[in-house]
Amino acid sequence: MFRADSHTRPTLIANLLKGAFLMAAAAGTAQAQTQTTVSPALDRMDIAVGAFYAEPKIHLGANTEEFGRLDTPDEKIDEETLPRVKANILFGANHGLHLDYFRYDNDYSGDFAGNTVYEGRDVSGTASGSAKLRIELARLTYRYWFGTGNDVFGVGLGAAYLRGKISGSASATVTATNPAQTESWSGSASASDSAYAPVLDFGYRHQFNDQWRLVAEASGVKKNGGSTEGHVYSGSIGVEWYPHKNVGLVLDYGIQKIALKRNNERAAEMDLKLTGPSAFVKVRF
Repeated sequence: MFRADSHTRPTLIANLLKGAFLMAAAAGTAQAQTQTTVSPALDRMDIAVGAFYAEPKIHLGANTEEFGRLDTPDEKIDEETLPRVKANILFGANHGLHLDYFRYDNDYSGDFAGNTVYEGRDVSGTASGSAKLRIELARLTYRYWFGTGNDVFGVGLGAAYLRGKISGSASATVTATNPAQTESWSGSASASDSAYAPVLDFGYRHQFNDQWRLVAEASGVKKNGGSTEGHVYSGSIGVEWYPHKNVGLVLDYGIQKIALKRNNERAAEMDLKLTGPSAFVKVRF
């Protein structure tokens, strides 16, 4: 999965936020020199700090020599509260930078039983699996915002830094009929990796009035190659409320879809889906 050591994480966030403040200063200078029409749905700079209350579902899979692909059903695991930081900077009326930091850290184990039909044969069996997933993801994208009225739509392209580790083990006993046959299987694997990967994202803002906004975001990160590979897709929709001009509360509902595997080691393959609400305190300038 992707996770930094405890001494690395504060440094990563601090450097990202430091860069954001420097770019904000440059944006302020440019704004003073050039008069532009900016959508009321956008801010010159904002920082949001909060948490994602997630209801995870996990899926494990492996290959067998005799019965092909065996997969567990999607299984709900304990809810998690995950830290998250977002920031935006606007240059001129339409050019912006978007930062999103996200971290997930959890262990999982489960037992399963079921029946299926494979190539015309009745197959039944039991399986057990366990996995440890650590993922840290920081995304920085350039966004171009279309529109200057109460509705704006942004398209972004940038890079994501991923650091993490995935490890797992699984075992299964499968029985088939016509002819009768039993196979037992077990395996384990682990890998860690860190890399940069391209990211594409989208944003939408609608300003109802000075205190209320509708916000929506979606993004995708894909990492190929290395000992660990996979993708991270996310989306959310929510509202912003500003009881004070510069301080607000953001509430949204989102989904994170994480699929990771170790190359050539199917025992370590994992699909993870996180859904749930998020809450942020947002400061804007």
